[in-house]
Amino acid sequence: MRELAQKEPFTDIVCFHAQQAAEKYLKGYLVWLDIEPKRTHDLEDLVLLAGTKDKEILVLKDMLAELTPFAVEPRYPEFEEPSLNDTKRAIKIVQELKDYILKRVPEEAKNEAHKG
Repeated sequence: MRELAQKEPFTDIVCFHAQQAAEKYLKGYLVWLDIEPKRTHDLEDLVLLAGTKDKEILVLKDMLAELTPFAVEPRYPEFEEPSLNDTKRAIKIVQELKDYILKRVPEEAKNEAHKG
């Protein structure tokens, strides 16, 4: 990721976007599973909801819970900037979720998503 190569990367922004990407992947997966997504930023809640139809996704629950604080906390001045290692971990977590979901969703659904 280009931002991480900077002398002083904006780790808070990268972590925020990692959380947002994970949230969108989960909500899209829920729709594909024919489950109404909750209006929440809590990734653990979304994984538990997906787990009602896909028990295997529950192995990602604890990992994804690490990203949830990045949804809101960076907006507040007392938020501590994530370290570079934490930021790299956030990217790794969202990549694992992406890979997990893309392996389960049929090719036709992926193509349909890119049209809309």
